Amino acid sequence: ALNNSNFSDTAHGLAAAVEASGLQVLLGYTDYDIATEERLLRAMLARRPEGVIVTGGSHTPAARRMLETAGVPVVETWDLLADPIEHSVGFSNAEATASLVRQLHAQGYRRMAFMCGEPGRDARGAERRRGFEEAMRELKLRGGRVVTVGQAPVSMAHGAQAVAQLVEQWPEVQALVCVSDHAAFGALMECQRRGWAVPQRLAIAGFGGFEVSTVCHPRLTTVAVDCVGIGRSAGELLLRAIDAARKGERLPAETVMVPFRIELREST
Repeated sequence: ALNNSNFSDTAHGLAAAVEASGLQVLLGYTDYDIATEERLLRAMLARRPEGVIVTGGSHTPAARRMLETAGVPVVETWDLLADPIEHSVGFSNAEATASLVRQLHAQGYRRMAFMCGEPGRDARGAERRRGFEEAMRELKLRGGRVVTVGQAPVSMAHGAQAVAQLVEQWPEVQALVCVSDHAAFGALMECQRRGWAVPQRLAIAGFGGFEVSTVCHPRLTTVAVDCVGIGRSAGELLLRAIDAARKGERLPAETVMVPFRIELREST
């Protein structure tokens, strides 16, 4: 199994799903770098695993070929993929962000901005940005207010940097949608440091439903994702596929949708 940083809950769900089967989970951390994923895949496949789980559906051409020809079940997670290699477990990052924007619109926010990392490294972040932009067009609101700072994974420090840039460039913005809860927390702390009231001066929302969103003050509005559930569902699907392979059969490709929910809290 491969796993990116900040997905420890998914790994726990995966381990819980397979622990009774006698299988051992080998984790590799790519830090959002698909070239690193390719190197890890080559090393892991040399150990002849019975199945592979990867985070995300963005791979180098060589990595995709390795997965397609590995001869073992493959499960891609955390995305809703148009062209999965075989099995997939996840949700639409674009639709999740669009749903958040619609909820903020229902609360009365009109001038919104999006904060993310620099393009080209974080496919899920790019999908969340796409969802933001599509929702803004759907609601007939002005788009284009996007702040990009740093490379994925976007940090709390990047969030702090982004909110300062945002207020300088677009002081009229009412709400900032961040690519992750960690970035949103950094933005919130910078607002407090500068004396900008949240949500009165600027509303802030994150993505992920991580613990940090529930323990800060004000608590962060977020898109809550069942990280453990993604890992558990991926593990259960992989076990069924492995069981079929051991019988000389192939489990038909499956896509498992994991629900998300919008949690409106005091930051908006």
